[in-house]
Amino acid sequence: MDSINRMAIELVDEALDFAGELGIEGYELDSGATVIDFGVDADGGVEAGMLLAEIQTAGLATVQTRMGEVAGTPRPHVELSTDRPALALLCSQKAGWELTFDGFDGLGSGPARALVGEEEEFHHLGYYDEFDLTVLAVESIDLPTDEVAEHVAETTGLEPSAVFLPTYATGSLVGSVTGAARAAELAVFNLFEAGYDPTNVLSINGSAPLAPVSYDESVAMGRTNDAVAYGGRVHVTVSEDFDDFDRAISTAGADYGVPFEQLFEDADWDFGEVDPDVFGPAQVTVDVVDGPTYTLGETDEDVLAESFGL
Repeated sequence: MDSINRMAIELVDEALDFAGELGIEGYELDSGATVIDFGVDADGGVEAGMLLAEIQTAGLATVQTRMGEVAGTPRPHVELSTDRPALALLCSQKAGWELTFDGFDGLGSGPARALVGEEEEFHHLGYYDEFDLTVLAVESIDLPTDEVAEHVAETTGLEPSAVFLPTYATGSLVGSVTGAARAAELAVFNLFEAGYDPTNVLSINGSAPLAPVSYDESVAMGRTNDAVAYGGRVHVTVSEDFDDFDRAISTAGADYGVPFEQLFEDADWDFGEVDPDVFGPAQVTVDVVDGPTYTLGETDEDVLAESFGL
């Protein structure tokens, strides 16, 4: 398997080459690290969001949009498909790197995590990347500082000049796109947490509606999570049967049916206090090779209509 950081860097180069057309902006910090503003001060857009979702999955997933409906209204949906779900989704796309410094809070996703390899997914899969450049996508309302870049460099064992930090706010078009692109990842992660071997997931396709953009991060965080939990649909092909496939869907959570902004407010925005089982796609169909097919869960357009203001 080729380095997922190398594959992601090729897409980062593409983003920098077409920054003007994509509505994004790249610049170098004093440390030598490169920040790419996908949706903090830059406008970004749907095309930029799809490219960033490809970067987050290290080029191992196909990302596209289609038109669909939510509560009878036209609404773009983001679709993601991959035949390498364990690597693309768990070892790359998953947002598993907390970035908390004085005056900066962010969440990192992307292949830089595979250079560190401390999360359980890497131990289970036995995959640890090696490359001389790295990419960490940062979700934050602020652009990364040298302190952030130097932390990423030190943790990955690289020089700051080797670090690329595409960054976006949840409350941006890019934030809505990349949030919707997580339906498949959440399904695989939930199955892994339930004890299912992710290498048995042969192929996966996910779809979720594009949440309306709000520059209020609280509203944006609620809407992007609602888009997946109440409107996300996933199809999975697996090689082995399992007793708990229903753990993949958001209805596994006791708080299912409550808009996420309310869930976050009730938890005083301490995400660790929110039932983790509610983070997942609304509906999943599982095809077991030479076995049964399961269709689990259902979408809830009433919650989406309330959340999206329809």
